[in-house]
Amino acid sequence: MALDVYKDWLGIPDGPRPPDYYTLLRLVQFEDDNDKIRRHYKKLNAHVRKYATGQYAVPSQELLNELAKAMLCLTDPARKREFDEKTGRKFEPATSTTGHPLMENVLVDQGHLNKEHIKDARAFADLRGLSMRDAIVQMKLADAQTASRAFAIELGFSYVDLEDMMPDDSVLDKVPRALVKRNSILPLFIDNDVLLVACAEEPTHMLEDELRLRFGVPIRQVIATPLAINQAIAKYYAAGMRDETAQKPADAATTQKTTKLPKNLNRKPRKRTTQLTSEEQQQGKLLGIVIICWTTIASILIDQFLLKPLFFQNWSFVTLTTLILPLLAVWYVVRVYWKS
Repeated sequence: MALDVYKDWLGIPDGPRPPDYYTLLRLVQFEDDNDKIRRHYKKLNAHVRKYATGQYAVPSQELLNELAKAMLCLTDPARKREFDEKTGRKFEPATSTTGHPLMENVLVDQGHLNKEHIKDARAFADLRGLSMRDAIVQMKLADAQTASRAFAIELGFSYVDLEDMMPDDSVLDKVPRALVKRNSILPLFIDNDVLLVACAEEPTHMLEDELRLRFGVPIRQVIATPLAINQAIAKYYAAGMRDETAQKPADAATTQKTTKLPKNLNRKPRKRTTQLTSEEQQQGKLLGIVIICWTTIASILIDQFLLKPLFFQNWSFVTLTTLILPLLAVWYVVRVYWKS
């Protein structure tokens, strides 16, 4: 009689061979407790190792490998979910943080994707740091409009085709070009005291607050394709248009003329000696003495090494430079520097 390792060693009744992972690990179907899965694996692993020598070495090793594969699959959330779905388990559709269905599930329901497409797109997005929408479009699993419509459903927003929209110029004028380019948005118009803004992605709270401050009304986001928004920005915000710092030439000239100030207006006035603290006055006196000393030394050096060798080689006394420069320094320090 042939050896049935599943029945003879693990006590698994007759049935499909090899058995499914839950049966192999002696678990109830769709067990979700990872600790329990690992405990069963360790217990069965220790039991099968008893047959690891002699004539049963090969079948015991094969069974140990099967047990390990089952445990690794059932403790990996993504692989377990995939395995459970293949064996008939029904899951509630995954939802976004807003409580709406994920865009990939929307595309599956609409017949544009299947489970394998989602798996491939998620791996592609993770590898390249893309959003699921961009990954799906780049992999050509769906076109940009279809993916953006599904993305709008995930966020709970409406989808708009910007080719059918005509933004209000007065609204565009209030949002500078740099802001719309940085955030990939396009303000459209105010509807019932609500600002309608087309976005490529869900706007940040900071952006929402800035738009509220500019218009004084709440905003409502709608989703458009990134390409459509970029084209609309290029159309309605050409270079130099609607820059926040832009001025009319006459206004700029007037501003420049009326605001021109003397060059020394911003200079900090020097304090008079009577306004200085005692410490500052002491420092000023010491600096004045230093000025006198260095002037005297410099005049002697000039006199002895520059003027005498050139002009006064037969003179045994100092020239007037040694006398005049120190006297001028003393006069400047006493009469000007210390008095100012």
